[in-house]
Amino acid sequence: MYEKRQRAHAGEEIIVAKAGVPYARLVPLERPGPREPGLLGHLTMTAEFFDPLPPEELDAWEAAG
Repeated sequence: MYEKRQRAHAGEEIIVAKAGVPYARLVPLERPGPREPGLLGHLTMTAEFFDPLPPEELDAWEAAG
């Protein structure tokens, strides 16, 4: 089976059969194109992201939790 995987990897279509009856086809997948950002696009975090929350915002988070 390793040889068939290698052949499929090289782009060849492989038909798998039992007792002369084909039952599966092994084909290489198309490679996807370049990835693009999702709905939010590119996200950046500034240094302030890691600053502690102000007390009133921290209280709101803790009260919701």
